[in-house]
Amino acid sequence: MVLSAVAGYVVVQYVTGGTGDPGCRVVSRGAGGAGGAGGATYEFTPEQAVNAATIAAVGTDRAMPERAVAIALATALQESGLRNLTHGDRDSLGLFQQRPSQGWGTEAQVTDPAYAASIFYKHLAKVRDYTELPLTVAAQRVQRSGYPEAYAKHEPDAVVLAAALTGTSAATLTCDGRARAVTATGPDAVRAALARDFGRDALREADADTEAGAEKTSATDTPVTETDGRTVTLPVSKDTIAGGRSVSECGWQLAHWAVANASALRIERVSYAGREWVAGNTDSQWRSTGSTSTEAAGTAGAGGAADSVRIVTAP
Repeated sequence: MVLSAVAGYVVVQYVTGGTGDPGCRVVSRGAGGAGGAGGATYEFTPEQAVNAATIAAVGTDRAMPERAVAIALATALQESGLRNLTHGDRDSLGLFQQRPSQGWGTEAQVTDPAYAASIFYKHLAKVRDYTELPLTVAAQRVQRSGYPEAYAKHEPDAVVLAAALTGTSAATLTCDGRARAVTATGPDAVRAALARDFGRDALREADADTEAGAEKTSATDTPVTETDGRTVTLPVSKDTIAGGRSVSECGWQLAHWAVANASALRIERVSYAGREWVAGNTDSQWRSTGSTSTEAAGTAGAGGAADSVRIVTAP
């Protein structure tokens, strides 16, 4: 019986990452451009999408490169299937199956997706030349897993996810947006989730004395709730992106983050760079809004005026 239980656990751990009822899809850039024909496709659940978006947001907030985000996503795909598990082998918990007894943090900390991702990146950053290592080697040097080869099979999906969720691949992530176990909605819930994933600096209020047109200090500085009471606007400025990231990358990361959180936060519409996602649109396409000025600013990634990501919540 013990051997059967162990064998069953090994099998579950090796195949972890099954998506269940998808609801979300990311399509890599193919020959036809963003989300074009020939791109690889990965389907996953809204729960997985929220956790993946958190992992990516924490990574970029820590100034980690896209490769680090791919390593983290592949690790979480293997360890938990991108689910925030409250159980595991011995005292392993959370997205990365981190063990409190091994110094990863308290039970509450390692089951907090933002904390779990942050501590993973902290350890990954100590791995010498990790961006040059095979993904499975880099992941294993952090995790010390009994099955290090298992990470490799998740690399293709993790790379596609990382490109979308760090914003380097534009207009490639969509979700159906159907509400699932909603606990909080509206602009306040969006703002709280932004702070959870990107840090409190993402919600700094503008100085009342700031001159009109003055540069902001971060890509998500001063989210603005519009007078309709449903819309949050996130300004993105070309001159204030740290770490060599472009307007396009920062803007599309925020846009994809909003779509990934659509079911949890009841977000019904996201627009950026002349394109728009609408809840209920499941064809993995962002529709053109016909706005050429914002499209130029958001897709070029260099030059162009400041742009904004607009997030509209359900009434």
